Amino acid sequence: MPESEAQAGAPMGSLSALRNILRELSPGAPLEESLGGLLKVLSNQMGYLRVFLVIMDPESESLRLSLAHSPTRSLPATYTPGKGVVGQVYETGKAMIIPKLADSAEFLNKAFGRTPEELEGLSFVSVPVIIARHGVSEVLGALSADMPIQPIDRLERQREFLEVVADLIANQVAQLQEEMALHKHLMAQGMVPPGMDSPPPQNFVAASKSMRMVLRQSRQVAPSRATVLLRGESGTGKELLAEAIHMGSPRADKQLIKLNCAALPSELVESELFGHQKGAFTGAVQTKRGLFELAHNGTLFLDEIGELSLDAQAKVLRAIQEKEIQRVGGEQTLSVDVRLICATHQPLEELLTQGRFREDLFYRINVFPVFIPALRERREDILPLCEHFLQDFSKEYGKNIKRISTPAIELLSMYHWPGNVRELRNCVERAVLVCEEEVIRTYHLPPTLQTADSSATGINLSFGEAVAKFEQELLVDSLKKTRGNMLQSARDLRVSYRIINYKVKKYGIDVKRFATAKPRRKKATA
Repeated sequence: MPESEAQAGAPMGSLSALRNILRELSPGAPLEESLGGLLKVLSNQMGYLRVFLVIMDPESESLRLSLAHSPTRSLPATYTPGKGVVGQVYETGKAMIIPKLADSAEFLNKAFGRTPEELEGLSFVSVPVIIARHGVSEVLGALSADMPIQPIDRLERQREFLEVVADLIANQVAQLQEEMALHKHLMAQGMVPPGMDSPPPQNFVAASKSMRMVLRQSRQVAPSRATVLLRGESGTGKELLAEAIHMGSPRADKQLIKLNCAALPSELVESELFGHQKGAFTGAVQTKRGLFELAHNGTLFLDEIGELSLDAQAKVLRAIQEKEIQRVGGEQTLSVDVRLICATHQPLEELLTQGRFREDLFYRINVFPVFIPALRERREDILPLCEHFLQDFSKEYGKNIKRISTPAIELLSMYHWPGNVRELRNCVERAVLVCEEEVIRTYHLPPTLQTADSSATGINLSFGEAVAKFEQELLVDSLKKTRGNMLQSARDLRVSYRIINYKVKKYGIDVKRFATAKPRRKKATA
């Protein structure tokens, strides 16, 4: 078999591998999947027999085999800092080269069960994975590779190459280390999380890092029966997240029952939750089953739980602790098996100090809190959400609207969204309804967006200024589509080339910057 380019010392093999490694580390890719793909690239392109990653577990203070690409199955293995080759690499923060594994007394041969024959024909290189945090370097683990025996000068080049790779993956390894710690915490509570970065649930848009973390937490808690407390401002998507948690649980084939505790008078909430017997109060003309009964073996979602009266809170606590309820006006005790998901926008800690929320109930429902950030704190989600809603409402209302203009996007991005995703959804729905073109423009957006903050948005203009702004928007839009071709823009806008040229100079538009831009219309319809 011919030597690989890397073994022969040719730099092109390393460069090709680095290019493929960078592709594996593309933003948004599932973490373990991308790191696993990276190890596979190293093995296939660099001629390594096996390559593996060990990461420090801060809680146990031991190194754990986390990911590997190997022809033989890896066994669970831990490494002690300072012991063996990998342990020394972690302890010292310096790489180690073993020219021949059979001759090394320090090599412990864990995890892969290398035979004596294999050890005779293998070299070994291990490098530390180091990250700089607040000006301080921290060793996270070690990246190691088995490779066919080769001269020391080639092994040195392999070391240099692996150190570059270790630098590239340091941030991903730090994130994986955090997830390992969270894994361990959840497993201690009997929660076994599924894949961490699988695609978001249907109709759930999460482009920002903070929302991907929220989805990750929901996937981790979904398979358990633990009570979840969703916290965040109104309109952030708590109900949608509750649905995602239910659908990821073993109870997905059972009912998800919902109640907004703020939508009913306090005197009716108990009847709604626990049911009532015939004649229990005026108007109770027949026996009614409560939501706890209806949600038996399923999930009950209590939105705005902070609005419950203290009496209702006491009964909810009993239902959680004893798995028993009593209907209003009834004496019979009914057993219920319900997974509870709660939500609130209120500061429950303040309600505790005011005596408006029971402390014992708070600690029962606060088993797994999930904080959903406001839309203004995750502006990366605004454009993907707009495009998602635009697609849905265009289909619903039979419109052929293909995209949102750049000035409209800027306006949407700068607005502070006090109503969060709910307000954004309503805004896009209104724009779709009033739009008679193929493009959503600034004047299709609600007046509240255009007048909310004149200093931030630049709206609140005089008639002449508004006309000029609209004229400039149309011109820029056309130049983007034609890639800076002013003649084609003149044809599209049905004016003379002289007018287009005049307006370009008037508004100081740099036509050259559109020459390499992809036409937006094409992108929107792809």
